[in-house]
Amino acid sequence: MLALAFVACVAWLNTILLIAPHARVQVQNPALLTAATLLVPALGGLLVGYLLKHHSPEQRPLGPPDSIRAVQLHTPLPSWRGGIVSTLAAALSLGCGASVGQYGPMVYMGTMFGKVVARLQLSIPNIPNLPTIAIACGVAAAISTAFNAPIAGLIFAHEVILRYYSLQAFAPTTVAAAVGYVVANVIFEQPALFLVEFSGVQFGYEFALFALLGVLCAFLATGFMRLLLRSARLARESRIPAPYRPALAGLLVGLVALGLPDVLGVGQEALRFATIEGAFGHWELVLLVTAKLLLTVICIGFGFAGGVFSPSLLIGILFGALFWSVLDIAGLPNSGVVLYAICGMMALTSPVIGAPLTTILITFELTRNYDLTIAAMVAVVFANLLAFRIFGRSLFDVQLAGQGVELSSGRDRAMLENTSVTDCLLDDYTCYRADTCVADALAGLIRDGRAEAVLIDADGNYLGMIRMQDIIHQAPQQPLQELLRHDWPQFDESTSIWQAMRILDNFVGEAIPVLAQDQQKLLGMVTEAALISAYLEIVYDLRREENAAI
Repeated sequence: MLALAFVACVAWLNTILLIAPHARVQVQNPALLTAATLLVPALGGLLVGYLLKHHSPEQRPLGPPDSIRAVQLHTPLPSWRGGIVSTLAAALSLGCGASVGQYGPMVYMGTMFGKVVARLQLSIPNIPNLPTIAIACGVAAAISTAFNAPIAGLIFAHEVILRYYSLQAFAPTTVAAAVGYVVANVIFEQPALFLVEFSGVQFGYEFALFALLGVLCAFLATGFMRLLLRSARLARESRIPAPYRPALAGLLVGLVALGLPDVLGVGQEALRFATIEGAFGHWELVLLVTAKLLLTVICIGFGFAGGVFSPSLLIGILFGALFWSVLDIAGLPNSGVVLYAICGMMALTSPVIGAPLTTILITFELTRNYDLTIAAMVAVVFANLLAFRIFGRSLFDVQLAGQGVELSSGRDRAMLENTSVTDCLLDDYTCYRADTCVADALAGLIRDGRAEAVLIDADGNYLGMIRMQDIIHQAPQQPLQELLRHDWPQFDESTSIWQAMRILDNFVGEAIPVLAQDQQKLLGMVTEAALISAYLEIVYDLRREENAAI
């Protein structure tokens, strides 16, 4: 219901703000149309910047990376207020014609709704892994509703959000995706994204062309993702105040839209026309692909709220149509523009969101055509293989890696890298002042049954460590300060369990001191046994979650 309301809100804004093509063709006053084209995206960007800067605690749009992080690391989602403001900003961004997508905000809406359901854990504590599964259900329902594709919604939740398959998660996400489809397609009778007719692949050599198209889409998708990251970095480094950056991006969108109105908004009409032979000229396709890609990079990088899914679909389908036009000019017999347009759409989108299975299933559920799905599958596979090698699994994963969440080496390592050693602190340790003599220290170590002790100064600041074997043969009245070991490893509040285990690779001893990050204040000690126990507990919990039955 929320996803349908979001789409309806965007469509209403597009109509009243003269962004939708059907609204633009009805305007009789050219000056009004020109003014709307220039001012609506710019003023909308100004309002989006104001909303995010002054009303969102995070001061940025929220999206799929935040959902993935919460599920993979079992961490809380960003604030409720930030999520609501981000959703409103996304609706406004799309409504005023910004070149961003609507599916990313829908994914986060599903995540927020899953967070609501997860509160049942407080009253029904026997439901295992409810917070994670509830988020997956919300995402599956949102994608199912958006695409009228329940199987794709189910697989997207597992492939992108959960990243594992267990019956415990599979059953409820299946039900959620099916309910989303029934509500959208049966109750509200939402129209299909587009309708195509395709009779089958006519020439065997075309499968090599599908593979070639996939390779080209991999390079284009990689360039697109790298430009997105660079644009965001450029915006942060610029002297333009954050609230005004979306307005500048909106003004650029308006200027380009004066000549190429198809770059405005989601571009569903352009998406449909791309599958019609002759709807766009050869150079028009070149301009549209270039303009849509660059404007999307600028809009997202400079602060508009929205996703990359929809722009990727449009850029891909236009590029596939362009690829077909080259074949047509060369006089190479082929099976028509529909085939290459759909293959291009899925081959470019798949590396961006890191979901090859989802994109293949979306093809099948949207077109209900087996031959077309097989062709798209070839293009998707080649695109993902190459893009993974030269960029990474997806834009989301690279964005998370930039935030210190590295998922490419496994979920267990990511959790270990994001769990601090302060969770394993022990306050039961032997501690002496620096002026303590050897005789007193030896007596205390024997009494406590330890072979090591911490030395601190009069203010409680950490000085170093001593070992029994280093002081046992020293003069009884010699102060411990003269026998300090300065080569002892130490941690601080930012040290993760993964880093600690790497540091302790060649360490021989009982415990490691943990210090306050901004000073030498001793917080406690961490033993090797405590680190191993924390590691085993994390791994056990993950395996239990990933292999659980209902």
